[in-house]
Amino acid sequence: MKLATGHLTYCTNIYPGESWTNHFSLLKDSFPAIKQQLSPQEHMGVGLRLSNVASIEILEGDTLPLFKKWLQDTGGYVFTMNGFPYGGFHDVIVKDQVHAPDWTTAERVDYTIRLFTILAELLPEGMEGGISTSPLSYKHWFHSKAALQEATHTATSNILRVVRELYAIKQKTGVTLHLDIEPEPDGILETGREFIDWFEQELLLQGTALFEKELQIPAETALQIIKEHVNLCYDVCHFAIGYEPHAAVLKELAEKNIKVGKIQISAALKATFADVINKQAILSEFKKFNEPTYLHQVIARMGNNTLIRYPDLPEALAATNDAAEWRAHFHVPVFLESFGLLQSTQTDIVEVLGLQIQQPFTTHMEVETYTWGVLPDALKIPLTQSIIREMEWVKQTLTN
Repeated sequence: MKLATGHLTYCTNIYPGESWTNHFSLLKDSFPAIKQQLSPQEHMGVGLRLSNVASIEILEGDTLPLFKKWLQDTGGYVFTMNGFPYGGFHDVIVKDQVHAPDWTTAERVDYTIRLFTILAELLPEGMEGGISTSPLSYKHWFHSKAALQEATHTATSNILRVVRELYAIKQKTGVTLHLDIEPEPDGILETGREFIDWFEQELLLQGTALFEKELQIPAETALQIIKEHVNLCYDVCHFAIGYEPHAAVLKELAEKNIKVGKIQISAALKATFADVINKQAILSEFKKFNEPTYLHQVIARMGNNTLIRYPDLPEALAATNDAAEWRAHFHVPVFLESFGLLQSTQTDIVEVLGLQIQQPFTTHMEVETYTWGVLPDALKIPLTQSIIREMEWVKQTLTN
């Protein structure tokens, strides 16, 4: 839906269907009711997530035109897509494989270009479109500094292949499309600092030299092309887990003219440890969220404000230290502030949306809570109702 601060939607990675038939069936069952509740008179956006298989299937026959007509008939539109998970995302063990195939591979390039082909067809006239994606790869797959540097260089080269395609689309159709890189814990890019440094020291340097030669254009023009077509996906959950200073990060991005393509509105788990008795009770609560499907990285803040990073919740639970606070990568409902002895990083969402209200830094906003299937039973409510509650809370936060 269109608000004063931009377009707001929810990500359909909340639905478990991996084939296009299954995914579309779930979308048809829920989206009309969600729209009727939230935006009965105006059109409402869909944050589309397609697996690799679904992205192939939707381009077969007249499937895409039929979906486009369904959107028109129901008052929906697609302006953003989630291209991070390539394969199965529900009812399978995902863990670090959410990054596979990563940006060092041709499969990731082909998949992403295919998604942009789909988005260019669905995007309403006059709008820009974005697709969020993996932060290059999973850091722990590379066991030396040299291997990590090589992977970063190769991934950057492949991202520039996508930029070349997006520039060609812009030249042909006038439509602006951008790839939105999504830092997350244990990605090659996991913080705002790492994203900005990579953008300036790797992407711009490699890309400017490449496009100067390949397109026969001045360096300044090449730089503008890259900045237009590669943006940051600001996932509030991921930045909150790292205790990042939202205002400072966004200020630096603006000063460097690096665009934010999308805010992913999401919340993580957190808790502070006041004493030993309190700590044991809190750890017992965290154990309830220790499920085997997704990675739940934990970043512990020590009393001196140094950070200790754990690749998953079991490693954190097994550690012995005097942490002052934990933040865990478990996407919890954004409308809930506390979970017994645990809290959410909802205040980070309020802060980021407050900055968006003061001075909008993107036109794309997407609620992303994909963990309904693995939430503790006490937190589960019907899926459509859950989506509506999330969207209503965000809409109210943005319009108060």
